[in-house]
Amino acid sequence: MQLGDARSGKLPDNLTGFGRALRRAGVPVDSSRLALAQVSLRWVGLERRDDLRAALQAVLISRPQDIEVFQQLFEAWFRNPELAQQLLAQMLPKAAPAHPPKRKPRVQEALQAPRPPGQGARPESEVKLDAAMSASARTRLHQADFASLSASEYRLIEQLVRDVPLPLPPVPGRRTRAGLRGAQPHWAAALRQAQRQQGELLWLPRRARVSQPLPLLVLVDISGSMERYARLLLAFLHAATRGRPRAAYAFGTALTDLRTAFRHSDTDRMLADTSAAIADFAGGTRLGASLAQLRTQHARQLVGRRTVVLLITDGLDTGEPDALDTEVQWLKRHCRRLLWLNPLLRYDGYAPLARGAAVLHRHADAMLPVHNLSHLEDLADALARLMKT
Repeated sequence: MQLGDARSGKLPDNLTGFGRALRRAGVPVDSSRLALAQVSLRWVGLERRDDLRAALQAVLISRPQDIEVFQQLFEAWFRNPELAQQLLAQMLPKAAPAHPPKRKPRVQEALQAPRPPGQGARPESEVKLDAAMSASARTRLHQADFASLSASEYRLIEQLVRDVPLPLPPVPGRRTRAGLRGAQPHWAAALRQAQRQQGELLWLPRRARVSQPLPLLVLVDISGSMERYARLLLAFLHAATRGRPRAAYAFGTALTDLRTAFRHSDTDRMLADTSAAIADFAGGTRLGASLAQLRTQHARQLVGRRTVVLLITDGLDTGEPDALDTEVQWLKRHCRRLLWLNPLLRYDGYAPLARGAAVLHRHADAMLPVHNLSHLEDLADALARLMKT
């Protein structure tokens, strides 16, 4: 059976354009999936629209969060309702124009075809005011949930989060130095001073403790429900904690060491190495097993009970809650603070009713929201208040 118009072969070109639109909307579609889609249409045929949509969805979509984007793009791409509205307007000039369908931001951006290179400027009568980054747009981006951003907005926020500071307050360390204040005299410094002054002691140095930054342990959930947050939060923490002792791990069905990637000074290179190192991206969450792997293989990161642990997850764990409870208790005993950064706090009235979330809520020192840019900017103040308690 010949697909499409046998004289011009329109269906392969339309299918390729549809795949490009899906990629612009953030759906992972490659050439192998498009080739499989053409093969599937040979078996299904073009007689029924529902069969066509189901076949394309089965081979092009692999994530639940992309189903709605696919359905909206399919309706817009293979029917073109805007063209039908224009034809109706020519036949009935007095008819009121119908409202365009409400689509997700990712779909709306994917349907806007890029301007061809070399195209001249618009006529003066067609120029419209560009309010893309007006005051209201900036306010909306600061309050917008990361999961609701379009592709261009997501890239913009990824650059903005790198400039958000996270100045944690220093704490007194174990080492001491000579200073003006302190509980005990610093006799070694006093003798060195007297030696320089021919035996005269002009002032008595005191033994003061040296201030040092707290080490950080970052644990990031990279399951399917956290994929829109994991990349932004990794970029934020890599830039905001540069120059302080830190260790980063990603967990899904297993634990992935990200310390080598975090040693890079360039955030883009860190994200590229992180993507290459993670093998279980969007594959589920087993926090208990991941913490057990941290305890048996990387327990040196928690020596001294001085580490602040930032646990970034929504708490939707698929493992046994008893095992998770045991591992979280061990983590709590070996760190200074266990802070749960939860994107689900974007919902009003959220309660940790899931089994894994209930365990984390019972043992965490605090639960903080990190679902938009505004809460990331407030995170430093919240951490500073928690460190003082």
